[in-house]
Amino acid sequence: MRTLVIDSATEACSVALFGDEGLLAGDWRMLGRGHAEQLVPMISALPGKGQADRIAVALGPGSFTGVRVGLAAARALALVWGATLVGYPTPALIAAMARTQRGAQPVRVAMTGGHGEWFVSDFTEDGAPLGDIASLLPAVAAQGGAALVAGSQAEALVAARGSGEALPIWSDARCFDQLGAVALTPDVQPLYGRAPDAKLPGGVAP
Repeated sequence: MRTLVIDSATEACSVALFGDEGLLAGDWRMLGRGHAEQLVPMISALPGKGQADRIAVALGPGSFTGVRVGLAAARALALVWGATLVGYPTPALIAAMARTQRGAQPVRVAMTGGHGEWFVSDFTEDGAPLGDIASLLPAVAAQGGAALVAGSQAEALVAARGSGEALPIWSDARCFDQLGAVALTPDVQPLYGRAPDAKLPGGVAP
């Protein structure tokens, strides 16, 4: 069975194709913007144009546009290929990458959020999430959490807290095999990490 992994939720954009023998091919680019223009060509450059029996896609949180671009591509390809579609939280993959690099230990993931906030998520040494993903102001995010901090805001969080180890990494589809199956979900819905800013008339959230 082949698995196509699509991860475009953060400033980075990556794709990977896995087979029974492991990683077959992949690509990772730090884009910042332009995920919509880059993602499909990156998939097409994979062996067999990335066609797979299963598609795994990052659900976020992260860039609003990046999350939606990845989900749209994954859903369209799953429909055309008749592939199984699953999703995973972006912080779960970052935490798995951190444990692979630094050994089994608790991890706090800190990622760039919106409006000056950071997306923060805590994980146990075996990768289980501790609570929900939160969107916090930096001063609040720097309180508590594991000594090891991973993600795009890891260095800033450790500096603000004054202790711990920072591992500045972004999610990478090529590391998908480091993610435990428990992190996968068939409920492929975006994880925005914070309430929508838009309001309906009367101040009601959509």
